[in-house]
Amino acid sequence: MAWYVDRAARILVFIGGISAIVFIVGIFVFVTKEGLDFVIGPLNLGEFFTSIAWRPTSNNPTYGALALIVGTASVTGFAMLLSVPLSLGAALFIAEFATGKTRETLKILVEMLAAIPSVVWGFVGMSIMNPLIIQIFDVPVGLTVLNAGLILGLMAAPIMTTIAEDALKAVPDTYREAAEALGATRWEVIVKVVIPASKNGLLAAVLLGVGRGFGETMAVLMASGHAINLPTSPFDSVRALTATIAAELGDTVQGGNHYGSLFALGILLFVVTFVINLTADIVVRGIRKK
Repeated sequence: MAWYVDRAARILVFIGGISAIVFIVGIFVFVTKEGLDFVIGPLNLGEFFTSIAWRPTSNNPTYGALALIVGTASVTGFAMLLSVPLSLGAALFIAEFATGKTRETLKILVEMLAAIPSVVWGFVGMSIMNPLIIQIFDVPVGLTVLNAGLILGLMAAPIMTTIAEDALKAVPDTYREAAEALGATRWEVIVKVVIPASKNGLLAAVLLGVGRGFGETMAVLMASGHAINLPTSPFDSVRALTATIAAELGDTVQGGNHYGSLFALGILLFVVTFVINLTADIVVRGIRKK
């Protein structure tokens, strides 16, 4: 009887482990199948990557995604400017300074922050940040790169904080004790020993945060203004790749060029996020080997 239970448990664990690979491959095959005919057919790759004219429903349709790509990159980049120092600072405090109940409380709060739905963050951007930006900076519209970047930065911060804290805690205590025995202060131990020893893990946290931000949809759709535009300042409205797919896919005819163009955006998104997450995974594996 015990043999059957052990075998069943192994099979169940194997299915659970392999399912992630099956789902990823399935998603990639589906997205590629729906968009490949358009990519190798009507799509002009030069126009796709260099033009800002995204007019898939006009009489003379154009499929320039440059403004969408730049809009996504600008929002994600601004979000990282906020979330990277905030996340790494929080991870340092939790891992190196907080103790006992303080540490556990902060970890719970960080996890609760990660559980807030993206649509709620979108409402915060529209209802709270939008009028604040208009009032503080005296601009006509508050749904901008600044708004979306702030919201996205707060959304990406929890996962980055958690991974960065794990990387800092993975540094052996013997490193800290040896540095302190040589007369190093607390900050010198952190700056010259702990951070250099965990730099690959911190980089992996940042890369995963970038991937999280690059693939966000609802909050960016609601907070960015959803305007096709090459931003020149944080107060410009933009449109992101994910927001474009979410906003337009429901109004397209399945199998049409507009439908295919949205899946072409999906292929681009999948490739970019896959490369980012693969890079982060390679970095983490490098840490474990060391």
